[in-house]
Order: sequence, then C-alpha cells, then structure tokens
Amino acid sequence: MMLSESLKKNRDFKNVYDKGKSYANKYLVMYILKNELNRNRIGISVSKKVGNSVVRHRVQRLIRESYRLNETMFQNGLDIVVIARVGIKDKNYNEVSSAVLHLGKIHKIVR
Repeated sequence: MMLSESLKKNRDFKNVYDKGKSYANKYLVMYILKNELNRNRIGISVSKKVGNSVVRHRVQRLIRESYRLNETMFQNGLDIVVIARVGIKDKNYNEVSSAVLHLGKIHKIVR
C-alpha cells in the first residue's frame, strides 16, 4: 500500500526548508513539516558534491528504498526532505537505512 508520494516542485522543497524543522546525522539531513494531507510526501536531494550522476542516483535509490520499506513506522501527514551528505556515497543499504530511521527517531516521527 503506497501512502507516500514524491515532493517534486521547487516551491514545496523551499517551503519545507523555510518552515520545517531539521536534524542531521553523519550521512543525512532531514527536514520535516506537517502538511494538510493524510499521507507523507518525501523529497530527496543529492548534490553534485556527493559524486557523479551514477553515484547520486544510487544514493537516491537507497534513501527512497529505506524510507519505502519502513514507511509504516513513520507518522502520516508530513512533508519530508532528505538531503544526502558527502559521507554517504560509499555506504550500503543497511547503513543508509539506519541513518534514515535514526533521524526519524530524533524528529519523533518514527513509531
């Protein structure tokens, strides 16, 4: 059951950056903002500093997948923006996944 959709519009990202709360760990920064919907919208940002397009897409897939598989643990009605940091580029799925959950717990949005 797919509850989430992607944040795609630049203004949606900006809105989350401006009004949301952020926490970071070694590999990721996570911004959270309540939305008026009954579902989460997730946006992922990976800058060129992280690596070439192959590396960036891999990182993006790992983040998206770790969110997707743990989606049921997250509260609903949130816009979530996840920003990858340079240190993430050589990490495997388990490391990325635990980083995502770690930030979710700091934000108190993971049950």
